[in-house]
Amino acid sequence: MFDLKVMNSVLGELEEDRGIPRAKVIEAIEAALATAYKKEYAKRGQVIRAQLDLSTGTTEFKQVKEVVDESTVRFEDDVEEDERDEAEVKPGEGDVRPRFNPEQHILLADARLIKRDVSLGDELVFALETKADYGRIAAQTAKQVIIQKIREAEKVSVMAEYGARQGQIISGTVQRMERGNIYVDLGRATGILPYDEQIPGERYRQGERVRALLYQVEESARGVFLRLSRAKPEFLVKLFEMEAPEAAHGTVVFKAIAREAGSRSKVAVASTDPHVDPVGSLVGQRGVRVSTVTSELGGEKLDIIEWSENPKQFIEEALSPARILSVVLDEAENKATIQVAEDQQSLAIGRGGQNVRLAAKLTGWRIDIQSIGGAKVAEAEASAEAPAKEE
Repeated sequence: MFDLKVMNSVLGELEEDRGIPRAKVIEAIEAALATAYKKEYAKRGQVIRAQLDLSTGTTEFKQVKEVVDESTVRFEDDVEEDERDEAEVKPGEGDVRPRFNPEQHILLADARLIKRDVSLGDELVFALETKADYGRIAAQTAKQVIIQKIREAEKVSVMAEYGARQGQIISGTVQRMERGNIYVDLGRATGILPYDEQIPGERYRQGERVRALLYQVEESARGVFLRLSRAKPEFLVKLFEMEAPEAAHGTVVFKAIAREAGSRSKVAVASTDPHVDPVGSLVGQRGVRVSTVTSELGGEKLDIIEWSENPKQFIEEALSPARILSVVLDEAENKATIQVAEDQQSLAIGRGGQNVRLAAKLTGWRIDIQSIGGAKVAEAEASAEAPAKEE
Protein backbone atom coordinates (compact mmCIF):
# COMPACT_ATOMS: atom_id res chain seq x y z
CA MET A 1 0.00 0.00 0.00
CA PHE A 2 1.26 3.47 -0.92
CA ASP A 3 1.53 6.46 1.39
CA LEU A 4 -1.15 8.62 -0.22
CA LYS A 5 0.16 11.88 1.23
CA VAL A 6 3.65 11.29 -0.19
CA MET A 7 2.20 10.01 -3.47
CA ASN A 8 0.04 13.11 -4.04
CA SER A 9 2.92 15.38 -3.06
CA VAL A 10 5.23 13.75 -5.65
CA LEU A 11 2.55 13.81 -8.34
CA GLY A 12 1.87 17.50 -7.71
CA GLU A 13 5.59 18.36 -7.77
CA LEU A 14 6.20 16.53 -11.06
CA GLU A 15 3.19 18.19 -12.65
CA GLU A 16 4.02 21.70 -11.46
CA ASP A 17 7.82 21.77 -11.76
CA ARG A 18 8.45 19.49 -14.72
CA GLY A 19 5.16 19.76 -16.60
CA ILE A 20 4.47 16.01 -16.49
CA PRO A 21 0.71 15.31 -16.29
CA ARG A 22 -0.42 13.43 -13.17
CA ALA A 23 -2.11 10.78 -15.35
CA LYS A 24 1.19 10.02 -17.11
CA VAL A 25 3.01 9.43 -13.83
CA ILE A 26 0.23 7.14 -12.56
CA GLU A 27 0.40 5.26 -15.87
CA ALA A 28 4.16 4.83 -15.39
CA ILE A 29 3.70 3.50 -11.84
CA GLU A 30 1.01 1.06 -12.97
CA ALA A 31 3.21 -0.18 -15.82
CA ALA A 32 6.10 -0.67 -13.39
CA LEU A 33 3.95 -2.58 -10.88
CA ALA A 34 2.61 -4.80 -13.67
CA THR A 35 6.16 -5.50 -14.85
CA ALA A 36 7.30 -6.38 -11.33
CA TYR A 37 4.29 -8.64 -10.75
CA LYS A 38 4.82 -10.41 -14.07
CA LYS A 39 8.52 -10.96 -13.37
CA GLU A 40 7.88 -12.41 -9.92
CA TYR A 41 4.54 -14.24 -10.05
CA ALA A 42 2.99 -14.48 -13.55
CA LYS A 43 3.19 -17.36 -15.98
CA ARG A 44 5.08 -16.97 -19.22
CA GLY A 45 3.08 -15.14 -21.88
CA GLN A 46 0.54 -13.61 -19.52
CA VAL A 47 -0.57 -10.04 -20.17
CA ILE A 48 -0.73 -8.28 -16.80
CA ARG A 49 -2.20 -4.90 -15.97
CA ALA A 50 -2.12 -3.03 -12.70
CA GLN A 51 -4.67 -0.50 -11.49
CA LEU A 52 -3.71 1.92 -8.76
CA ASP A 53 -6.49 3.26 -6.55
CA LEU A 54 -5.41 6.70 -5.32
CA SER A 55 -8.28 6.89 -2.85
CA THR A 56 -7.08 3.84 -0.87
CA GLY A 57 -3.46 3.43 -2.01
CA THR A 58 -4.08 -0.20 -3.02
CA THR A 59 -3.28 -1.90 -6.32
CA GLU A 60 -5.36 -4.45 -8.26
CA PHE A 61 -3.70 -6.85 -10.72
CA LYS A 62 -5.55 -8.29 -13.68
CA GLN A 63 -4.82 -10.71 -16.49
CA VAL A 64 -6.01 -9.71 -19.95
CA LYS A 65 -7.05 -12.17 -22.68
CA GLU A 66 -8.07 -11.38 -26.24
CA VAL A 67 -11.20 -13.05 -27.69
CA VAL A 68 -10.23 -15.12 -30.77
CA ASP A 69 -11.44 -17.93 -33.01
CA GLU A 70 -10.05 -20.13 -35.79
CA SER A 71 -10.00 -17.19 -38.25
CA THR A 72 -7.69 -15.03 -36.13
CA VAL A 73 -5.22 -17.51 -34.57
CA ARG A 74 -3.45 -20.75 -35.47
CA PHE A 75 -3.63 -23.96 -33.48
CA GLU A 76 -1.09 -26.77 -33.08
CA ASP A 77 -2.39 -28.67 -36.12
CA ASP A 78 -2.01 -25.57 -38.27
CA VAL A 79 1.52 -25.08 -36.96
CA GLU A 80 2.56 -28.66 -37.84
CA GLU A 81 1.11 -28.26 -41.33
CA ASP A 82 3.02 -24.99 -41.76
CA GLU A 83 6.25 -26.71 -40.71
CA ARG A 84 5.71 -29.43 -43.33
CA ASP A 85 5.19 -26.85 -46.05
CA GLU A 86 7.88 -24.47 -44.80
CA ALA A 87 10.29 -25.32 -47.61
CA GLU A 88 7.67 -24.34 -50.20
CA VAL A 89 6.69 -21.02 -48.58
CA LYS A 90 8.37 -17.89 -49.92
CA PRO A 91 9.42 -15.05 -47.60
CA GLY A 92 6.49 -12.74 -46.85
CA GLU A 93 3.91 -15.40 -47.72
CA GLY A 94 2.14 -18.07 -45.68
CA ASP A 95 -0.08 -17.93 -42.58
CA VAL A 96 0.53 -14.72 -40.65
CA ARG A 97 -1.95 -15.49 -37.85
CA PRO A 98 -0.40 -15.65 -34.37
CA ARG A 99 -0.25 -19.01 -32.59
CA PHE A 100 -2.99 -19.63 -30.01
CA ASN A 101 -1.69 -19.06 -26.48
CA PRO A 102 -4.11 -19.91 -23.65
CA GLU A 103 -2.40 -17.31 -21.44
CA GLN A 104 -3.13 -14.54 -23.95
CA HIS A 105 -6.18 -15.75 -25.86
CA ILE A 106 -9.65 -17.10 -25.11
CA LEU A 107 -11.90 -18.73 -27.68
CA LEU A 108 -15.10 -16.90 -28.61
CA ALA A 109 -17.32 -19.82 -27.50
CA ASP A 110 -15.66 -19.94 -24.07
CA ALA A 111 -15.71 -16.15 -23.74
CA ARG A 112 -19.46 -16.04 -24.33
CA LEU A 113 -19.96 -18.37 -21.37
CA ILE A 114 -18.45 -15.59 -19.25
CA LYS A 115 -19.84 -12.55 -21.06
CA ARG A 116 -22.73 -13.07 -23.44
CA ASP A 117 -22.29 -10.01 -25.72
CA VAL A 118 -18.54 -10.36 -26.23
CA SER A 119 -17.15 -10.06 -29.79
CA LEU A 120 -13.96 -11.05 -31.63
CA GLY A 121 -11.06 -8.80 -30.70
CA ASP A 122 -12.56 -7.77 -27.36
CA GLU A 123 -10.61 -8.19 -24.14
CA LEU A 124 -11.68 -10.12 -21.07
CA VAL A 125 -10.15 -9.18 -17.74
CA PHE A 126 -9.56 -11.68 -14.93
CA ALA A 127 -8.68 -10.64 -11.39
CA LEU A 128 -5.40 -11.92 -9.95
CA GLU A 129 -4.29 -12.38 -6.38
CA THR A 130 -2.77 -9.19 -4.98
CA LYS A 131 0.88 -9.47 -3.99
CA ALA A 132 2.84 -7.08 -1.83
CA ASP A 133 6.22 -8.85 -1.65
CA TYR A 134 8.49 -8.35 -4.66
CA GLY A 135 11.98 -9.65 -5.16
CA ARG A 136 14.99 -7.35 -5.50
CA ILE A 137 15.25 -7.86 -9.27
CA ALA A 138 11.52 -7.23 -9.78
CA ALA A 139 11.70 -4.05 -7.68
CA GLN A 140 14.74 -2.83 -9.63
CA THR A 141 12.92 -3.53 -12.91
CA ALA A 142 9.91 -1.58 -11.66
CA LYS A 143 12.15 1.37 -10.76
CA GLN A 144 13.70 1.39 -14.24
CA VAL A 145 10.26 1.29 -15.88
CA ILE A 146 9.09 4.27 -13.80
CA ILE A 147 12.22 6.29 -14.68
CA GLN A 148 11.85 5.46 -18.37
CA LYS A 149 8.15 6.32 -18.47
CA ILE A 150 8.70 9.62 -16.65
CA ARG A 151 11.48 10.53 -19.07
CA GLU A 152 9.22 9.74 -22.02
CA ALA A 153 6.42 11.84 -20.51
CA GLU A 154 8.82 14.69 -19.83
CA LYS A 155 10.10 14.55 -23.43
CA VAL A 156 6.52 14.78 -24.73
CA SER A 157 5.85 17.71 -22.39
CA VAL A 158 9.01 19.55 -23.50
CA MET A 159 8.22 18.93 -27.18
CA ALA A 160 4.72 20.34 -26.69
CA GLU A 161 5.94 23.42 -24.81
CA TYR A 162 8.84 24.38 -27.07
CA GLY A 163 7.17 23.17 -30.26
CA ALA A 164 4.51 25.83 -29.63
CA ARG A 165 7.29 28.45 -29.17
CA GLN A 166 9.17 27.60 -32.36
CA GLY A 167 9.77 30.77 -34.36
CA GLN A 168 9.76 32.94 -31.23
CA ILE A 169 12.51 34.59 -29.20
CA ILE A 170 13.43 32.80 -25.99
CA SER A 171 16.01 33.62 -23.36
CA GLY A 172 18.30 31.55 -21.17
CA THR A 173 21.71 31.51 -19.54
CA VAL A 174 24.95 30.35 -21.10
CA GLN A 175 25.69 26.89 -19.74
CA ARG A 176 28.94 26.03 -21.51
CA MET A 177 30.89 26.52 -24.76
CA GLU A 178 32.14 23.61 -26.86
CA ARG A 179 33.92 23.87 -30.22
CA GLY A 180 32.43 27.27 -30.90
CA ASN A 181 28.88 26.16 -30.09
CA ILE A 182 27.10 27.69 -27.11
CA TYR A 183 24.79 25.60 -24.92
CA VAL A 184 22.02 27.64 -23.33
CA ASP A 185 20.06 26.60 -20.24
CA LEU A 186 16.41 27.37 -21.01
CA GLY A 187 15.00 25.94 -17.79
CA ARG A 188 13.36 22.65 -18.77
CA ALA A 189 15.67 22.00 -21.71
CA THR A 190 19.03 22.96 -23.18
CA GLY A 191 19.30 24.91 -26.42
CA ILE A 192 22.28 25.00 -28.75
CA LEU A 193 23.44 28.19 -30.46
CA PRO A 194 25.69 26.92 -33.28
CA TYR A 195 28.75 28.91 -34.30
CA ASP A 196 27.21 29.73 -37.71
CA GLU A 197 24.08 31.14 -36.02
CA GLN A 198 25.97 33.54 -33.74
CA ILE A 199 26.56 37.21 -34.48
CA PRO A 200 30.23 37.58 -35.50
CA GLY A 201 32.30 39.32 -32.85
CA GLU A 202 29.99 38.57 -29.94
CA ARG A 203 31.55 36.88 -26.92
CA TYR A 204 29.68 35.08 -24.15
CA ARG A 205 30.55 34.11 -20.59
CA GLN A 206 29.18 31.24 -18.53
CA GLY A 207 26.04 32.33 -16.65
CA GLU A 208 25.40 35.30 -18.98
CA ARG A 209 21.81 35.89 -20.20
CA VAL A 210 21.26 35.51 -23.93
CA ARG A 211 18.24 35.93 -26.21
CA ALA A 212 17.86 34.05 -29.47
CA LEU A 213 15.35 32.80 -32.01
CA LEU A 214 14.14 29.23 -31.48
CA TYR A 215 14.13 28.11 -35.12
CA GLN A 216 14.10 24.31 -34.84
CA VAL A 217 12.80 21.75 -32.34
CA GLU A 218 14.09 18.22 -32.89
CA GLU A 219 13.30 14.98 -31.07
CA SER A 220 15.91 12.23 -30.98
CA ALA A 221 16.73 9.13 -28.97
CA ARG A 222 19.01 11.26 -26.77
CA GLY A 223 16.32 13.82 -25.99
CA VAL A 224 14.92 17.07 -27.34
CA PHE A 225 17.28 19.42 -29.19
CA LEU A 226 16.42 23.11 -29.41
CA ARG A 227 18.37 24.97 -32.08
CA LEU A 228 18.81 28.72 -31.61
CA SER A 229 19.92 31.57 -33.86
CA ARG A 230 20.88 35.22 -33.49
CA ALA A 231 22.02 35.55 -37.11
CA LYS A 232 18.85 34.69 -39.04
CA PRO A 233 16.76 37.54 -40.52
CA GLU A 234 13.76 36.19 -38.60
CA PHE A 235 15.50 37.13 -35.33
CA LEU A 236 15.54 40.73 -36.52
CA VAL A 237 11.83 40.55 -37.38
CA LYS A 238 10.89 39.19 -33.96
CA LEU A 239 12.93 41.88 -32.20
CA PHE A 240 11.02 44.59 -34.08
CA GLU A 241 7.72 42.86 -33.27
CA MET A 242 8.63 43.07 -29.57
CA GLU A 243 9.33 46.81 -29.86
CA ALA A 244 6.68 47.94 -32.38
CA PRO A 245 3.02 46.99 -31.77
CA GLU A 246 2.27 47.83 -35.42
CA ALA A 247 4.62 45.03 -36.51
CA ALA A 248 3.32 42.58 -33.90
CA HIS A 249 -0.29 43.15 -34.99
CA GLY A 250 0.51 42.81 -38.71
CA THR A 251 -0.16 46.44 -39.67
CA VAL A 252 3.48 46.76 -40.68
CA VAL A 253 4.60 43.88 -42.90
CA PHE A 254 8.20 42.80 -43.55
CA LYS A 255 8.49 42.34 -47.32
CA ALA A 256 12.20 41.57 -47.65
CA ILE A 257 15.32 41.43 -45.49
CA ALA A 258 18.99 41.34 -46.46
CA ARG A 259 21.26 40.78 -43.48
CA GLU A 260 24.95 40.45 -42.77
CA ALA A 261 24.69 39.68 -39.07
CA GLY A 262 26.69 41.93 -36.76
CA SER A 263 27.51 44.42 -39.51
CA ARG A 264 24.52 45.77 -41.45
CA SER A 265 20.99 44.88 -42.50
CA LYS A 266 18.45 46.33 -44.91
CA VAL A 267 14.76 45.87 -44.14
CA ALA A 268 11.93 46.61 -46.59
CA VAL A 269 8.53 47.16 -44.97
CA ALA A 270 5.03 48.07 -46.06
CA SER A 271 1.85 49.08 -44.26
CA THR A 272 -1.61 47.56 -44.61
CA ASP A 273 -3.07 50.80 -43.21
CA PRO A 274 -2.58 53.97 -45.32
CA HIS A 275 -2.60 56.04 -42.13
CA VAL A 276 0.40 54.17 -40.67
CA ASP A 277 3.97 55.03 -41.68
CA PRO A 278 5.80 51.66 -41.78
CA VAL A 279 9.29 53.14 -41.53
CA GLY A 280 8.37 55.55 -38.76
CA SER A 281 6.67 52.76 -36.80
CA LEU A 282 9.89 50.75 -36.67
CA VAL A 283 12.17 53.72 -36.05
CA GLY A 284 10.01 55.02 -33.21
CA GLN A 285 9.94 58.45 -31.60
CA ARG A 286 13.46 59.86 -31.64
CA GLY A 287 14.67 56.49 -32.92
CA VAL A 288 14.06 54.72 -29.61
CA ARG A 289 12.67 51.52 -31.15
CA VAL A 290 15.36 50.97 -33.74
CA SER A 291 18.09 51.86 -31.23
CA THR A 292 16.80 49.18 -28.84
CA VAL A 293 17.00 46.57 -31.62
CA THR A 294 20.45 47.82 -32.68
CA SER A 295 21.66 47.51 -29.09
CA GLU A 296 20.45 43.89 -28.86
CA LEU A 297 22.33 43.15 -32.10
CA GLY A 298 25.60 44.55 -30.79
CA GLY A 299 25.51 47.78 -32.77
CA GLU A 300 24.48 46.31 -36.14
CA LYS A 301 23.48 49.10 -38.54
CA LEU A 302 19.89 48.95 -39.77
CA ASP A 303 18.56 50.56 -42.94
CA ILE A 304 14.75 50.57 -42.89
CA ILE A 305 13.11 51.45 -46.21
CA GLU A 306 9.58 51.44 -47.57
CA TRP A 307 8.84 48.63 -49.98
CA SER A 308 7.44 49.51 -53.39
CA GLU A 309 5.87 47.51 -56.20
CA ASN A 310 7.73 49.78 -58.62
CA PRO A 311 11.15 48.11 -59.16
CA LYS A 312 12.91 51.40 -59.97
CA GLN A 313 11.64 53.11 -56.84
CA PHE A 314 12.40 50.04 -54.72
CA ILE A 315 15.98 49.85 -56.01
CA GLU A 316 16.50 53.57 -55.35
CA GLU A 317 15.27 53.13 -51.78
CA ALA A 318 17.40 50.00 -51.31
CA LEU A 319 20.57 51.92 -52.23
CA SER A 320 19.93 54.60 -49.60
CA PRO A 321 21.50 56.65 -48.15
CA ALA A 322 22.98 57.30 -51.61
CA ARG A 323 21.06 59.61 -53.99
CA ILE A 324 20.39 57.99 -57.37
CA LEU A 325 20.27 59.93 -60.67
CA SER A 326 18.68 57.23 -62.85
CA VAL A 327 17.73 53.56 -62.93
CA VAL A 328 17.61 51.56 -66.18
CA LEU A 329 16.13 48.04 -65.96
CA ASP A 330 16.95 45.09 -68.23
CA GLU A 331 14.23 42.59 -67.32
CA ALA A 332 15.59 39.94 -69.70
CA GLU A 333 18.83 39.77 -67.70
CA ASN A 334 17.25 40.88 -64.38
CA LYS A 335 19.80 43.69 -64.33
CA ALA A 336 19.54 47.28 -63.07
CA THR A 337 22.01 49.92 -64.24
CA ILE A 338 22.34 52.76 -61.75
CA GLN A 339 23.86 56.19 -62.40
CA VAL A 340 25.12 58.28 -59.50
CA ALA A 341 27.07 61.48 -59.08
CA GLU A 342 30.73 61.13 -58.26
CA ASP A 343 30.25 62.34 -54.70
CA GLN A 344 27.63 59.58 -54.15
CA GLN A 345 29.77 56.70 -55.37
CA SER A 346 31.18 55.72 -52.01
CA LEU A 347 27.73 55.83 -50.35
CA ALA A 348 26.11 53.76 -53.10
CA ILE A 349 28.84 51.15 -53.05
CA GLY A 350 29.45 51.07 -49.31
CA ARG A 351 32.51 49.83 -47.45
CA GLY A 352 33.74 46.68 -49.18
CA GLY A 353 30.75 46.88 -51.56
CA GLN A 354 28.38 46.09 -48.70
CA ASN A 355 25.65 48.63 -49.51
CA VAL A 356 25.23 47.57 -53.13
CA ARG A 357 25.55 43.90 -52.19
CA LEU A 358 22.75 44.12 -49.60
CA ALA A 359 20.61 46.14 -52.03
CA ALA A 360 20.97 43.39 -54.63
CA LYS A 361 19.94 40.75 -52.08
CA LEU A 362 17.01 42.85 -50.91
CA THR A 363 15.58 43.60 -54.35
CA GLY A 364 16.56 40.43 -56.19
CA TRP A 365 18.10 42.47 -59.06
CA ARG A 366 21.69 42.42 -60.30
CA ILE A 367 22.90 45.97 -59.80
CA ASP A 368 25.56 47.83 -61.83
CA ILE A 369 26.58 51.24 -60.51
CA GLN A 370 28.09 53.78 -62.89
CA SER A 371 29.42 57.24 -62.24
CA ILE A 372 27.84 60.16 -64.07
CA GLY A 373 30.71 59.99 -66.55
CA GLY A 374 29.64 56.46 -67.56
CA ALA A 375 32.37 54.39 -65.93
CA LYS A 376 31.22 51.31 -64.11
CA VAL A 377 32.31 51.57 -60.50
CA ALA A 378 30.55 48.62 -58.87
CA GLU A 379 28.49 45.57 -59.64
CA ALA A 380 26.49 43.40 -57.27
CA GLU A 381 24.35 40.36 -57.84
CA ALA A 382 21.48 39.04 -55.78
CA SER A 383 22.71 36.04 -53.79
CA ALA A 384 20.89 32.72 -54.10
CA GLU A 385 20.91 32.66 -50.31
CA ALA A 386 19.12 35.98 -49.94
CA PRO A 387 16.05 35.84 -47.67
CA ALA A 388 12.87 35.06 -49.51
CA LYS A 389 10.48 37.94 -49.85
CA GLU A 390 7.39 37.72 -47.69
CA GLU A 391 4.03 38.18 -49.28
